[in-house]
Amino acid sequence: MSYADSVRRFSRGQYGFGSRILHENGVFALLGAVLFVYLLYPFVSFLTWGEGLRAGAFLEPSVLSAVKYSLLSAPVSTALATIFGVPLAYVLARATFPGKVIVDALVVLPLVMPPVVGGVMLLTGFGHFTPIGGAAASLGLPLTDSYFGIILAQTFVSSPFVVITARSGFASVDREIEQAARSLGKGPLETFRLVSLPLARGSILAGIVLTFARAMGEFGATMMTAYHPTTMPTQIWVTFISDGIAATTPIVIILLTLGFLVVLALQLAGKRVTLGSQ
Repeated sequence: MSYADSVRRFSRGQYGFGSRILHENGVFALLGAVLFVYLLYPFVSFLTWGEGLRAGAFLEPSVLSAVKYSLLSAPVSTALATIFGVPLAYVLARATFPGKVIVDALVVLPLVMPPVVGGVMLLTGFGHFTPIGGAAASLGLPLTDSYFGIILAQTFVSSPFVVITARSGFASVDREIEQAARSLGKGPLETFRLVSLPLARGSILAGIVLTFARAMGEFGATMMTAYHPTTMPTQIWVTFISDGIAATTPIVIILLTLGFLVVLALQLAGKRVTLGSQ
């Protein structure tokens, strides 16, 4: 089939309901296309710019160090957020207790406030001159300006993603199924492990991937709590300040590649969940 034939079939709505919707709502399509082009343009301009890109730039010690610390910290932050966030999500989805609205608000708050504000708050709680931070530093485990500071910052700003998405998944699970498991003699933990967790796995998996992506890209809070050692976002800022845009190209490309892989993983996970539910 030629391109012209495809266009004619599309204009006649012969590609199904979705195509007819797009054809009949041309104004919406046009408005949406404006935003899409705007979002696409920076990617195109960056990838076609290429100034300052050379093969050896990817092997610079500062680049390798930033990549190393990002890859060493983001999985740990994601694991911590998941281990403690999924149970919290289940409680918020199933339990009713005084102050639940406040708990909900505090879980969402890191998403709506500037990350640098979160970094300031973390410093007041875990800095060198605080009781917790001072005690940890005396044991040789400083919680700021260290690898642990990166973990603190990343976990703080990224954990809401897994809590919110997992809560949505647990809320969609029919309570009668859980009650049936309890009536068959399963305890709360067994019901959670055998029923609730598998049925909400799609939302939990999406939350984990988003949490990892957010941790990998965290800048503001990390810059406050752990300016050294640098992660990739922090190193981009340091390099930009000292050497300009061209010098940041290698790390930006690495982050873009990781971001693409995260989006791809989300889409594949969504397809698997959809196929599994059919």
